[in-house]
Amino acid sequence: MEFKDYYQILGVKEDADLKEIKKAYRKLALKLHPDMQPDSNSDEEFKELVEAYEVLKDPQRRAEYDELKKYGAAPHDNFQPPPGWQSNNDFNGAHTGGDFSDFFNSVFGGGFNQGPRSHHSDDFSGFNNHGQDAEIEVPVFLEDLFSEAPKTIQFSMPMLEDGEVKHVNKILKVKIPTGVVDSERIRLKGQGGKGLGQGRNGDLYLHIRLVPHPLFDVEGHNLVITVPILPWEAVLGCKVEVPTLAGKINLNIKPNSQTGQKLRVKGKGLKMKTGLGDMIAVLKIVAPDKTTDEDKALWQQLAQLEHDDPRAHWSK
Repeated sequence: MEFKDYYQILGVKEDADLKEIKKAYRKLALKLHPDMQPDSNSDEEFKELVEAYEVLKDPQRRAEYDELKKYGAAPHDNFQPPPGWQSNNDFNGAHTGGDFSDFFNSVFGGGFNQGPRSHHSDDFSGFNNHGQDAEIEVPVFLEDLFSEAPKTIQFSMPMLEDGEVKHVNKILKVKIPTGVVDSERIRLKGQGGKGLGQGRNGDLYLHIRLVPHPLFDVEGHNLVITVPILPWEAVLGCKVEVPTLAGKINLNIKPNSQTGQKLRVKGKGLKMKTGLGDMIAVLKIVAPDKTTDEDKALWQQLAQLEHDDPRAHWSK
């Protein structure tokens, strides 16, 4: 079994923080997602990317992976977890994608390569059995939530053919319902495994995973964006151009604004079942990266005129 270097797959250093991991995932997901390149063979790379992100975004799972990486970091085909290894993660029985690697399954459990999760017996010997239910992860970009185009969903299901169990690939075109949020579960009736005899087909459950966006964080149906402004813009007030998922808008910054101040922009968030969420713009005052001698002279003049002390309350 091949050891998977998830850091290498995401192109991040081993001490990368969650923000860097999200940013790398977003960048590669845009490049490799099958929806972006329907004619390429990027499916396997994208599945590997999703697997790497699932591990490194979760602190507990990442800690376990790091421990294993020390044990058998060199990439080879003979990796085996240490004797007695057992993950503390509860991926066993969790949402199954049916496409994760043997390495992931052996480390974190879950039987991903054993096909989608069954909510019923896998015994194919009976008659009139309810078909197998399946549950798969579906990465969704924020931009997709504004699109009317259906998404292509691919997964495999175990089917009984000529007395043998075979894995059959299925492809569906699915319209993501308006108003879905991260981790929402969507049922597609009858799209799971084929029932035996008179048994009905199983259902397919889509587990929505919103792909991290480089600019926006998501809070329910609201989008949160950090808006950097220069010190003089904060003091004097200004108008700045701010991106939204539906285009750019002009945001008025009032004089004497502070870092951390939040401005709510109505109707610029994600779609809800009725209406739109809001966008929350969080101001962040940043100093210039470079200053000339002339700049410094002007700042010194300003400092001599300024009488406010932001640390005055410390002495009270």
